[in-house]
Amino acid sequence: MTAVTGNGATVRADEDLTLPGGPGRPGPDPAEVYALGADDAERARLIRQSDELRPEAEALLAGIGLRPGDAALDLGCGPRGILDLLAAAVSPGGRVVGLDADPGHVAAAAAGYARSGPAGVQVIRGDARHTGLAAGSFDLVHARTLLVTIPEPAEVLAEMVRLARPGGWVASQEPDVEHALCYPPLPAWDRLWEIFRAAFTRAGADLHIGRRLAGMYRQAGLVDIHLQVHAGAYPVGHSRRTVIPDLVRSLRPVVAELGVASDAELNGVDLAVRRHLASTDTLMMPHLLVAVRGRKPRSGGS
Repeated sequence: MTAVTGNGATVRADEDLTLPGGPGRPGPDPAEVYALGADDAERARLIRQSDELRPEAEALLAGIGLRPGDAALDLGCGPRGILDLLAAAVSPGGRVVGLDADPGHVAAAAAGYARSGPAGVQVIRGDARHTGLAAGSFDLVHARTLLVTIPEPAEVLAEMVRLARPGGWVASQEPDVEHALCYPPLPAWDRLWEIFRAAFTRAGADLHIGRRLAGMYRQAGLVDIHLQVHAGAYPVGHSRRTVIPDLVRSLRPVVAELGVASDAELNGVDLAVRRHLASTDTLMMPHLLVAVRGRKPRSGGS
Protein backbone atom coordinates (compact mmCIF):
# COMPACT_ATOMS: atom_id res chain seq x y z
CA MET A 1 0.00 0.00 0.00
CA THR A 2 1.37 3.43 -0.93
CA ALA A 3 0.02 6.79 0.17
CA VAL A 4 1.32 10.08 -1.23
CA THR A 5 0.47 13.17 0.81
CA GLY A 6 -0.01 16.69 -0.37
CA ASN A 7 3.47 17.65 0.80
CA GLY A 8 5.08 14.88 -1.25
CA ALA A 9 5.84 12.50 1.62
CA THR A 10 5.54 8.85 0.67
CA VAL A 11 4.42 6.24 3.18
CA ARG A 12 4.62 2.60 2.16
CA ALA A 13 3.89 -0.75 3.81
CA ASP A 14 5.66 -3.54 1.94
CA GLU A 15 4.01 -6.86 2.69
CA ASP A 16 6.76 -8.76 0.83
CA LEU A 17 9.19 -7.79 3.60
CA THR A 18 7.12 -9.30 6.40
CA LEU A 19 8.08 -12.95 6.04
CA PRO A 20 9.70 -14.50 9.14
CA GLY A 21 13.45 -14.04 8.86
CA GLY A 22 13.07 -11.85 5.78
CA PRO A 23 12.60 -12.81 2.13
CA GLY A 24 13.68 -16.38 1.59
CA ARG A 25 15.06 -16.65 5.15
CA PRO A 26 13.71 -19.24 7.59
CA GLY A 27 13.52 -18.19 11.21
CA PRO A 28 11.24 -17.06 13.99
CA ASP A 29 8.85 -14.19 13.47
CA PRO A 30 10.35 -10.93 14.81
CA ALA A 31 7.52 -10.67 17.34
CA GLU A 32 8.62 -13.94 18.91
CA VAL A 33 12.05 -12.60 19.86
CA TYR A 34 11.13 -8.95 20.55
CA ALA A 35 11.28 -8.32 24.28
CA LEU A 36 8.45 -5.78 24.60
CA GLY A 37 4.76 -5.62 23.85
CA ALA A 38 2.95 -4.07 20.90
CA ASP A 39 -0.36 -2.78 22.26
CA ASP A 40 -1.67 0.79 22.14
CA ALA A 41 -0.11 1.68 25.50
CA GLU A 42 3.33 0.54 24.35
CA ARG A 43 2.87 2.43 21.09
CA ALA A 44 2.04 5.59 23.05
CA ARG A 45 5.14 5.06 25.22
CA LEU A 46 7.33 4.81 22.14
CA ILE A 47 5.88 8.03 20.76
CA ARG A 48 6.66 9.75 24.07
CA GLN A 49 10.16 8.28 23.94
CA SER A 50 10.80 10.04 20.64
CA ASP A 51 10.29 13.37 22.41
CA GLU A 52 12.04 12.31 25.63
CA LEU A 53 15.25 11.21 23.92
CA ARG A 54 15.30 13.92 21.27
CA PRO A 55 18.31 15.80 22.77
CA GLU A 56 20.40 12.61 22.79
CA ALA A 57 19.42 11.87 19.17
CA GLU A 58 20.28 15.42 18.12
CA ALA A 59 23.70 15.10 19.77
CA LEU A 60 24.35 11.84 17.91
CA LEU A 61 23.34 13.27 14.54
CA ALA A 62 25.45 16.39 15.10
CA GLY A 63 28.54 14.18 15.18
CA ILE A 64 27.55 12.44 11.96
CA GLY A 65 26.85 15.50 9.83
CA LEU A 66 24.23 14.32 7.37
CA ARG A 67 23.84 16.57 4.34
CA PRO A 68 21.00 17.46 1.95
CA GLY A 69 20.51 14.67 -0.54
CA ASP A 70 21.77 11.92 1.78
CA ALA A 71 19.84 8.71 2.48
CA ALA A 72 19.14 7.51 6.04
CA LEU A 73 17.46 4.46 7.54
CA ASP A 74 15.86 4.27 11.01
CA LEU A 75 15.76 0.55 11.79
CA GLY A 76 13.10 -0.51 14.29
CA CYS A 77 11.60 2.96 14.07
CA GLY A 78 8.38 2.10 15.90
CA PRO A 79 5.56 4.63 15.51
CA ARG A 80 7.92 7.61 15.16
CA GLY A 81 11.59 6.98 15.96
CA ILE A 82 13.88 9.78 14.74
CA LEU A 83 12.35 10.00 11.27
CA ASP A 84 11.62 13.72 11.59
CA LEU A 85 15.19 14.52 12.65
CA LEU A 86 16.59 12.49 9.78
CA ALA A 87 14.26 14.13 7.27
CA ALA A 88 15.29 17.60 8.44
CA ALA A 89 18.97 16.66 8.14
CA VAL A 90 18.80 15.31 4.57
CA SER A 91 16.34 17.81 3.09
CA PRO A 92 16.03 18.95 0.44
CA GLY A 93 16.47 16.06 -1.91
CA GLY A 94 17.23 13.36 0.65
CA ARG A 95 15.63 10.01 1.37
CA VAL A 96 14.55 8.61 4.76
CA VAL A 97 13.27 5.09 5.36
CA GLY A 98 11.76 3.82 8.61
CA LEU A 99 11.45 0.05 9.04
CA ASP A 100 9.63 -1.86 11.76
CA ALA A 101 8.33 -5.42 12.11
CA ASP A 102 5.13 -4.50 13.93
CA PRO A 103 2.24 -3.63 11.59
CA GLY A 104 0.62 -1.41 14.23
CA HIS A 105 3.79 0.65 14.60
CA VAL A 106 4.11 0.95 10.82
CA ALA A 107 0.50 2.05 10.50
CA ALA A 108 0.91 4.64 13.26
CA ALA A 109 4.05 6.08 11.68
CA ALA A 110 2.44 6.04 8.25
CA ALA A 111 -0.64 7.85 9.55
CA GLY A 112 1.47 10.51 11.26
CA TYR A 113 3.57 11.24 8.20
CA ALA A 114 0.61 11.11 5.83
CA ARG A 115 -0.93 13.97 7.85
CA SER A 116 2.01 16.28 8.32
CA GLY A 117 5.28 14.49 7.65
CA PRO A 118 8.15 15.89 5.62
CA ALA A 119 8.76 14.91 2.02
CA GLY A 120 10.95 11.93 1.17
CA VAL A 121 9.96 9.70 4.12
CA GLN A 122 8.99 6.04 3.60
CA VAL A 123 7.79 3.70 6.35
CA ILE A 124 7.93 -0.01 5.58
CA ARG A 125 7.27 -3.24 7.40
CA GLY A 126 10.15 -5.70 7.60
CA ASP A 127 12.52 -7.75 9.73
CA ALA A 128 15.55 -5.82 11.02
CA ARG A 129 17.64 -8.99 10.79
CA HIS A 130 17.02 -9.45 7.05
CA THR A 131 15.45 -6.30 5.61
CA GLY A 132 15.54 -7.17 1.93
CA LEU A 133 16.80 -3.63 1.21
CA ALA A 134 19.69 -3.03 -1.18
CA ALA A 135 23.22 -3.25 0.24
CA GLY A 136 25.25 -0.06 0.49
CA SER A 137 22.25 2.21 -0.06
CA PHE A 138 22.32 4.49 3.02
CA ASP A 139 24.64 7.21 4.29
CA LEU A 140 23.38 6.45 7.82
CA VAL A 141 21.79 3.33 9.30
CA HIS A 142 20.45 4.04 12.79
CA ALA A 143 18.74 2.00 15.50
CA ARG A 144 17.62 3.09 18.96
CA THR A 145 16.67 0.72 21.81
CA LEU A 146 16.37 -2.08 19.26
CA LEU A 147 19.45 -4.21 19.90
CA VAL A 148 18.56 -4.38 23.61
CA THR A 149 15.26 -6.09 22.81
CA ILE A 150 16.51 -9.10 20.82
CA PRO A 151 18.58 -12.20 21.66
CA GLU A 152 21.05 -11.97 18.73
CA PRO A 153 21.89 -8.27 18.33
CA ALA A 154 25.03 -8.99 16.28
CA GLU A 155 22.73 -10.33 13.55
CA VAL A 156 20.97 -6.97 13.29
CA LEU A 157 24.25 -5.06 13.48
CA ALA A 158 25.60 -7.11 10.56
CA GLU A 159 22.54 -6.11 8.54
CA MET A 160 23.09 -2.45 9.49
CA VAL A 161 26.67 -2.65 8.22
CA ARG A 162 25.53 -4.33 5.01
CA LEU A 163 23.04 -1.54 4.33
CA ALA A 164 25.50 1.32 4.92
CA ARG A 165 27.43 2.60 1.92
CA PRO A 166 31.26 2.44 2.07
CA GLY A 167 32.30 5.46 4.13
CA GLY A 168 28.79 5.78 5.57
CA TRP A 169 27.75 5.69 9.21
CA VAL A 170 26.15 3.09 11.48
CA ALA A 171 24.79 4.43 14.77
CA SER A 172 23.03 2.99 17.82
CA GLN A 173 21.52 4.28 21.05
CA GLU A 174 21.10 1.50 23.59
CA PRO A 175 20.58 1.34 27.37
CA ASP A 176 22.70 -0.19 30.09
CA VAL A 177 20.77 -0.74 33.30
CA GLU A 178 23.63 -1.68 35.62
CA HIS A 179 23.36 1.68 37.36
CA ALA A 180 19.57 2.08 37.44
CA LEU A 181 18.91 4.16 40.53
CA CYS A 182 15.85 4.73 42.69
CA TYR A 183 16.64 6.53 45.95
CA PRO A 184 15.56 6.41 48.74
CA PRO A 185 15.32 2.60 48.56
CA LEU A 186 11.90 1.00 48.25
CA PRO A 187 11.18 -2.75 48.51
CA ALA A 188 8.39 -2.41 45.93
CA TRP A 189 10.92 -0.94 43.46
CA ASP A 190 13.26 -3.89 44.04
CA ARG A 191 10.43 -6.31 43.38
CA LEU A 192 9.26 -4.42 40.29
CA TRP A 193 12.80 -4.55 38.97
CA GLU A 194 12.95 -8.32 39.50
CA ILE A 195 9.70 -8.73 37.57
CA PHE A 196 10.92 -6.47 34.76
CA ARG A 197 14.24 -8.29 34.41
CA ALA A 198 12.60 -11.72 34.31
CA ALA A 199 10.03 -10.72 31.69
CA PHE A 200 12.30 -8.59 29.50
CA THR A 201 15.12 -11.12 29.25
CA ARG A 202 12.91 -14.17 28.70
CA ALA A 203 14.14 -14.67 25.10
CA GLY A 204 17.77 -13.76 25.79
CA ALA A 205 17.72 -9.96 25.49
CA ASP A 206 20.69 -8.28 27.21
CA LEU A 207 19.89 -5.36 29.51
CA HIS A 208 23.60 -4.49 29.65
CA ILE A 209 24.15 -4.22 25.91
CA GLY A 210 25.12 -0.55 26.10
CA ARG A 211 28.58 -1.37 27.44
CA ARG A 212 29.12 -3.90 24.64
CA LEU A 213 28.27 -1.60 21.73
CA ALA A 214 31.72 -0.23 20.92
CA GLY A 215 33.24 -3.71 20.95
CA MET A 216 30.44 -5.05 18.77
CA TYR A 217 31.05 -2.24 16.29
CA ARG A 218 34.73 -3.13 16.06
CA GLN A 219 33.94 -6.82 15.63
CA ALA A 220 31.52 -5.91 12.83
CA GLY A 221 34.38 -4.20 10.99
CA LEU A 222 33.43 -0.57 11.62
CA VAL A 223 36.08 2.12 12.10
CA ASP A 224 36.25 5.70 13.44
CA ILE A 225 34.13 4.66 16.41
CA HIS A 226 32.84 7.30 18.84
CA LEU A 227 30.98 6.68 22.10
CA GLN A 228 28.99 8.95 24.41
CA VAL A 229 27.14 7.98 27.60
CA HIS A 230 24.07 9.87 28.82
CA ALA A 231 22.88 9.55 32.44
CA GLY A 232 19.36 10.96 32.63
CA ALA A 233 17.89 11.64 36.08
CA TYR A 234 14.30 12.70 35.52
CA PRO A 235 12.25 15.05 37.74
CA VAL A 236 8.68 14.63 38.95
CA GLY A 237 6.31 15.13 36.04
CA HIS A 238 8.77 13.94 33.38
CA SER A 239 7.27 11.02 31.47
CA ARG A 240 10.57 9.13 31.45
CA ARG A 241 10.62 9.05 35.24
CA THR A 242 8.17 6.13 35.16
CA VAL A 243 9.70 4.26 32.21
CA ILE A 244 10.38 1.08 34.21
CA PRO A 245 6.85 0.72 35.65
CA ASP A 246 5.52 1.68 32.21
CA LEU A 247 7.54 -1.12 30.62
CA VAL A 248 6.29 -3.60 33.20
CA ARG A 249 2.73 -2.63 32.30
CA SER A 250 3.57 -3.34 28.65
CA LEU A 251 4.97 -6.72 29.69
CA ARG A 252 2.01 -7.79 31.83
CA PRO A 253 0.92 -10.56 29.40
CA VAL A 254 4.46 -11.96 29.50
CA VAL A 255 4.60 -11.70 33.30
CA ALA A 256 1.34 -13.65 33.50
CA GLU A 257 2.56 -16.27 31.02
CA LEU A 258 5.79 -16.78 32.98
CA GLY A 259 4.00 -16.84 36.33
CA VAL A 260 6.47 -14.31 37.72
CA ALA A 261 3.83 -12.32 39.62
CA SER A 262 0.09 -12.28 40.09
CA ASP A 263 -2.15 -9.43 38.91
CA ALA A 264 -2.71 -8.45 42.53
CA GLU A 265 1.02 -8.22 43.22
CA LEU A 266 1.65 -6.30 40.01
CA ASN A 267 -1.06 -3.80 40.90
CA GLY A 268 0.37 -3.37 44.39
CA VAL A 269 4.00 -2.79 43.40
CA ASP A 270 2.97 -0.57 40.50
CA LEU A 271 0.97 1.69 42.82
CA ALA A 272 3.69 1.80 45.48
CA VAL A 273 6.44 2.62 42.95
CA ARG A 274 4.43 5.35 41.26
CA ARG A 275 3.64 6.96 44.61
CA HIS A 276 7.35 6.84 45.48
CA LEU A 277 8.31 8.42 42.16
CA ALA A 278 5.73 11.18 42.68
CA SER A 279 7.81 12.52 45.56
CA THR A 280 10.30 15.29 44.81
CA ASP A 281 12.62 13.64 47.37
CA THR A 282 13.04 10.55 45.15
CA LEU A 283 15.95 10.38 42.72
CA MET A 284 15.24 8.36 39.58
CA MET A 285 17.76 7.34 36.91
CA PRO A 286 16.30 4.39 34.97
CA HIS A 287 19.43 3.53 32.94
CA LEU A 288 22.46 4.84 31.13
CA LEU A 289 21.96 5.51 27.42
CA VAL A 290 25.03 4.64 25.35
CA ALA A 291 25.31 6.26 21.91
CA VAL A 292 27.86 4.82 19.47
CA ARG A 293 28.63 5.68 15.87
CA GLY A 294 31.12 4.14 13.46
CA ARG A 295 31.98 4.29 9.78
CA LYS A 296 31.89 1.47 7.27
CA PRO A 297 35.37 1.29 5.71
CA ARG A 298 35.76 2.50 2.17
CA SER A 299 37.06 -0.03 -0.33
CA GLY A 300 40.78 -0.53 0.17
CA GLY A 301 40.98 1.28 3.50
CA SER A 302 39.25 3.19 6.28
